[in-house]
Amino acid sequence: MEIVPSKVSNWLNEKKSFHFLDVRRPDEREKCSLGGFHIPLNELEQRFEELPRDKTPIIVYCHHGVRSLYATQFLKYHGYDALSLAGGIDLWSQEIDPTVPRY
Repeated sequence: MEIVPSKVSNWLNEKKSFHFLDVRRPDEREKCSLGGFHIPLNELEQRFEELPRDKTPIIVYCHHGVRSLYATQFLKYHGYDALSLAGGIDLWSQEIDPTVPRY
């Protein structure tokens, strides 16, 4: 259900096709982002159908990985190929890209 930042980084380097989904609040996204779709967790149940149904994996992320786990379970239940970014954008900043601000 989770994927570690180093694996996602490898996917980026290999140009593997996937989508990022940020489930943080808008004020958090203003601080830093990995890009991709943005649907705050509290809006996901109403808006999840905005996500592509092309069977491309969706890497869901939040600040530390808790909200993204919930979102991943929800998306999997609805037939999406979703994985939660372990440790969230904070661990990404620590392990992969220190230019991503920590907060």
